[in-house]
Amino acid sequence: MEQAIIIAASVIAAGLIGFGASLGAASGDGAVTSKFLECAARQPEKASEFQVQMFISVGLIESIPIISSVIAIVLVFANPFVK
Repeated sequence: MEQAIIIAASVIAAGLIGFGASLGAASGDGAVTSKFLECAARQPEKASEFQVQMFISVGLIESIPIISSVIAIVLVFANPFVK
């Protein structure tokens, strides 16, 4: 009975991890992209420099959901809390 509760809580936690990570990454990507568009509109001659920095930032932001997905998979399939 206790293991069933732990497994159920782990599945719920994995879902919340996925939801939070994807929501955070989407809002972060949107913020970075909107600031890039503002910078590119103000200084079109430096847009290529800003674009490189934007892609690096978006790549770093997208690494967080990938890491959290790995943590969620570990919670579901290789649960350290189940004996």
